[in-house]
Amino acid sequence: MCGIAGIFNVANKVQIPPQLLKSMNNSQSHRGPDDDGVFLAPGVGLAHRRLSIIDLAGGHQPMFNQQGSIGIVFNGEIYNYQELAKELQGLGHQFSTIGDTETIIYAWAQWGPACVERLRGMFAFAIWDQEQDLLFIARDRLGIKPFYYSLLDDGQFIFGSELKVLKQHPQCSREIDPKAVEDYFTFGYIPEPKSIFKQVKKLEPGHTLTVRFGQELAQPIQYWDVSFTPQTEHGQQSQKQLIDRLKEAVDVRLVSEVPLGSFLSGGVDSSAVVALMSQLNDKPVNACSIGFDIDDFNETDYAKSVAQRYDADHNVKIVDSDDFALIDELAKLYDEPYADSSALPTYRLCEMAKEKVTVALSGDGADELIAGYRRYQWHLKEQKVRNLLPLALRKPVFGTLGKLYPKLDWAPKFLRAKTTFQSMAFDWVDGYHNSMSILRNDERSKLFSRAFKQQLNGYSSVEVFQGHAKKAQDFDELGKVQYLDMKTYLVGDILTKVDRASMAHSLEVRVPILDHHFVEWATTLPATMRIEKGEGKSVFKKSLEPHLPHDVLYRKKMGFSIPLAQWFRGPLKEKVSQGLLSTHMSQSGIFNSKTLHWLINSHMDGTRDNSASLWTLLMFERFLANEVGS
Repeated sequence: MCGIAGIFNVANKVQIPPQLLKSMNNSQSHRGPDDDGVFLAPGVGLAHRRLSIIDLAGGHQPMFNQQGSIGIVFNGEIYNYQELAKELQGLGHQFSTIGDTETIIYAWAQWGPACVERLRGMFAFAIWDQEQDLLFIARDRLGIKPFYYSLLDDGQFIFGSELKVLKQHPQCSREIDPKAVEDYFTFGYIPEPKSIFKQVKKLEPGHTLTVRFGQELAQPIQYWDVSFTPQTEHGQQSQKQLIDRLKEAVDVRLVSEVPLGSFLSGGVDSSAVVALMSQLNDKPVNACSIGFDIDDFNETDYAKSVAQRYDADHNVKIVDSDDFALIDELAKLYDEPYADSSALPTYRLCEMAKEKVTVALSGDGADELIAGYRRYQWHLKEQKVRNLLPLALRKPVFGTLGKLYPKLDWAPKFLRAKTTFQSMAFDWVDGYHNSMSILRNDERSKLFSRAFKQQLNGYSSVEVFQGHAKKAQDFDELGKVQYLDMKTYLVGDILTKVDRASMAHSLEVRVPILDHHFVEWATTLPATMRIEKGEGKSVFKKSLEPHLPHDVLYRKKMGFSIPLAQWFRGPLKEKVSQGLLSTHMSQSGIFNSKTLHWLINSHMDGTRDNSASLWTLLMFERFLANEVGS
């Protein structure tokens, strides 16, 4: 795994300042501590930081073809590179290395932009083609690897694996995008293609971008999309097919010249990966788990049962549940506001895994792909009511109930119906948006200042969902919301979390469940196989019954959470109050100070649980503090 950076002067072929490019590259040295390289030509600068995994001796980048006319900086792994290399050699291309990077160069030379359709893996890369005077950029289908870019006012196109790379350029504008702020306080992350800065974008998954000398910046082009199109031929044989296909996806990810292992949380998905790795390996799997010092947040007993079953080399570390010292570090690591609190234990897991391995497989993606989240079942129940009652009737009835019903944070889940009533007053897109919001529309309206709402000019984060929903109109009811999650939550939250946390420790994480061949097959499964009799990921769990203990497969989903509510009433009480009421928060002009006081006070006195809102605000405050101090 690696970090990439570059400057491409679209306006004219002036020399790129070498020290500037080096400072951009060095800002992401954690992504590649083993090697670094820089290439400079008139109007072009490419830079690379390397974490050596394959072809340790011959994989230096930037890498060029034998003629020196095509160069690349590449972050990721191509799992079918050996078969592609054989095909390309048969077409007359001569290779100088035994790694995957050179394969992309000759794939571009042979097939042009269509080369991405031949690549199996995770990737973000930029190819400099001197003969065509262009830069060709691509990001993998699911968005496992990141790519930030910006076109500066003077015509310089800059890019990097992380936002901090672009921030090294003195002309990179740091003007905050109000729409990104609205998105953040809805979702807890900033969904592609936005970034927190108005002039910086993220290349969306499954897209390419071509930048040419002397031409305006073109729009990204989509080359792949996920499609939930259930097929009727699935039956009992599907369980065997699922295991065979997933095992093959795991198998191709076991190629490494450095120590390799797996995360093992004790949940279904990571346990499945460890089980299949064990069946493919002669040696015990290096399985890495962390636990917490309080039972409500600890899954290590389940992880141990899986490790014992497969005689894994199980490495367990118990961490302090009050690990809030990481907050400031995470704010710097993620660059943008990012509010998934599970980033803290994920950081510690990656830190611990790096002590044993350089490559780790994870079980991420199964909940989005095969419907593991409980919210999908709630959505289907709501949708049944929507299909029975017209919007003209639902809107006044449920809208009134949503306004009048109290927010019972302390009550059992079946009594906490306020969000459900609100969602029932909307169509399915607006309803799911309401259900997924950290702060709902009415709460964000109270949070934001009048001046900031004027800057939004009517924009609402629901437009993110509405844009994706247009492409999901022909999917079944379950597939529609899964599609939204795969385009937003999976990329902006889950994969972002794992990439930054792992790369902070120079650890490569591979995600076999998101192998695009497996994804394309799994999305043909009928909804009744994804959720059956109230059981999410039904076919996934049934397929794994011969491989995993019953209590691992069918216990209540715990998640990877931390005790936020207690933190904010205890050790973080002062940090929250001082941070949220700080000068840089008030001077931002974004917030209504009365609402900030109310959120703090009503949580501290125990009348409400505002922990999700307070954490989201605290991580935004930490972002602002870093910006003020940088």
